[in-house]
Amino acid sequence: MAAIRPFPALRPPTARVDRVASVPYDVVNTDEARALAANNPLSFLHVSRPEIDLPDDTDPYSDPVYRKALENFEKLTIDCPLETEDAPSIYLYRLIMGDHEQVGVVACCSIDEYDQDRIRKHERTRRDKEDDRTRHMLVLRAQTGPVFLTYRASRDIDTMVMETMMANAIFDFTADDGIQHTVWRVPDPVRFVHAFREIPFLYIADGHHRAASAARAHAELKEQSFGYTGDEEYNFFLAVMFPDDQLQILPYNRAVRDLNGMSSSEFLETLRNPFDVAPDGSPAPASGGQWSMYLDGRWYKLSLPASAPAPQGIVASLDVSILQDRLLDPILGIKDIRPDKRIDFIGGMRGTGELERLVNEGKAAVAFSLYPTTIKDLLQVSDAGEIMPPKSTWFEPKLRDGLLIHTI
Repeated sequence: MAAIRPFPALRPPTARVDRVASVPYDVVNTDEARALAANNPLSFLHVSRPEIDLPDDTDPYSDPVYRKALENFEKLTIDCPLETEDAPSIYLYRLIMGDHEQVGVVACCSIDEYDQDRIRKHERTRRDKEDDRTRHMLVLRAQTGPVFLTYRASRDIDTMVMETMMANAIFDFTADDGIQHTVWRVPDPVRFVHAFREIPFLYIADGHHRAASAARAHAELKEQSFGYTGDEEYNFFLAVMFPDDQLQILPYNRAVRDLNGMSSSEFLETLRNPFDVAPDGSPAPASGGQWSMYLDGRWYKLSLPASAPAPQGIVASLDVSILQDRLLDPILGIKDIRPDKRIDFIGGMRGTGELERLVNEGKAAVAFSLYPTTIKDLLQVSDAGEIMPPKSTWFEPKLRDGLLIHTI
């Protein structure tokens, strides 16, 4: 049973939503965030990445940054102004990117269910990133961006979603990147609460650090609480839940800065043991079990030889795992992709042209284009209680921060 809960959203007025809503805090660095928020004092990046309003050499995890986040949040609340919904509500959130459309249900989810693994995970989190968002939540007493969840599609929920979308939207705008964002307020949230009780599990698609941070903030606030009831808002976290059959996962590609001391010819010869290597490959693999490699201005197709032993297990069979286990680690010497500065990750809409640019400009020696991990893979790994390798999935389009805020 998935327990969801209506909440009284703090949100921008309709006329200013396009100026407030911002890209997620974790898809841009400080310089990118500063450029996006330039000349827009209402951009939510002033709250989610407040170091952009401090000197360039400011430590993004220092005390002044969190004080600035609160100052900017309070200023935005007054100056925008942000409005609190008159009653707890559930919302629909539609994103349209080109020909792709997905519609999710916005509500609060149970942190107890997260802790009990009824909201399933497929990714490990980093403590420093948890520390940052936990402190951000506690200082603001708010969750300002949703966790991106999925569930196995339900015909009943699909029908209720379609009925709700017949009404007028409260938000409807197209962001600078061309993605359309539309939000409806659900007139009868109880119907959705009951319908989600028939959903056995929810799955984190994107936002593991947000969810883990909400759980840590919950534990800290509960410890400080007097007269705890379990009904406090901090017992729940903000989420958007999309049916699995609507989600789009794009490739999460890799670029490596050197060939581990080898020349290009030596590297190619070494590859011919674990892989079949064919020249004149396409920039993107046609299917799973293939990899495209860009080296010295030329694309190659990599595949496993028929004689190669098949990977054993759900995680080991993923294309990202095979590339890591049979090439990046043993040949290029990249043992752990998380801290290794020799590897970069190129996700989403940046595409294979970005891989070519990095190699052609000498910023990488070799690049790999992967076939996207599937939503079926994600669900199977999560159900098995396993963990995907880092940088396995890139969901597109991205949700916006600052649209609907859950105060705790």
